[in-house]
Amino acid sequence: MIRSPSRHPAGHGPALPVSIMQRLLLLFCCVTPPALADVPADRPAPTPIRASKVILVGDSTTAVQGGWGARFCADHLVSFAACTNLARGGRSTYNYRAEGSWALVEAEMRTAGYAATWVLIQFGHNDQPGKPGRSTGLRHEFPDNLRRYVAEVRAAGAVPVLVTPLTRRQFADGTLIDDLGPWADAVRTVAAELDVPLVDLHARSRQLVQAMGPVLAMQLAQAPASQGQVAAALTGTTVDAAPSSAASRAAQHALLEPMGQAKRAFDYTHLGDKGADVFATIMAEELARAVPAMRPLLLP
Repeated sequence: MIRSPSRHPAGHGPALPVSIMQRLLLLFCCVTPPALADVPADRPAPTPIRASKVILVGDSTTAVQGGWGARFCADHLVSFAACTNLARGGRSTYNYRAEGSWALVEAEMRTAGYAATWVLIQFGHNDQPGKPGRSTGLRHEFPDNLRRYVAEVRAAGAVPVLVTPLTRRQFADGTLIDDLGPWADAVRTVAAELDVPLVDLHARSRQLVQAMGPVLAMQLAQAPASQGQVAAALTGTTVDAAPSSAASRAAQHALLEPMGQAKRAFDYTHLGDKGADVFATIMAEELARAVPAMRPLLLP
């Protein structure tokens, strides 16, 4: 006997009777999924978030280990402000751009979804003489590099904030040595010239460290000082505080402030946990004064 061709495709079972299909469709169409069953019908629409971003640019005195940046991001910004620390040890206004770090900042500045982006820029330590591949000319190159950073931040739609370099903590006869003063002055000049908000961290840190004195200021470092270093500080003059020439001073700084991650050792430049806490708090205070638009984002 010849059988009639199957009415359903090969590999599939016979079609369900129409009445059963109708019942199944009615069941699936009319039953509210459990996940939506308890959603209030009068729920108001949420207010769109207005998130902001803060980007940190600079050297080891701002970076994650050895600087104030990590504590600032963790403790002094509200949850509506994303904080990205792109500071790196041993960087100057020259090699930060040359190595490609600034390109990462440019990408961060153009990330969509943020109502405002601020870029905090602090250089100076590694722009000083005696650091091959890092040093820049104080008279022209250093300020010109800062001007270029400011212009590119503004071109990306972000807001630049210039920060003067954190002081070192070496003393001579009880007086804090100001070997970064000319670089701090250059930052102040560029900020005034271009109408850029300025955080004068150099002035605030010098004031604090001078008030602490050479012995108490050692508590700001990453590790305890040696007995010899403490003994020298008690006289009012820290170890290696007054090299015989500018060249030897530059060589000393290059040795103590190498490229890369700051090592957890005692020195007169980098910050331990206490130092990071102290200067991150100062940064928050000074930003509230210098950049009023950031005040809602800052925590004391």
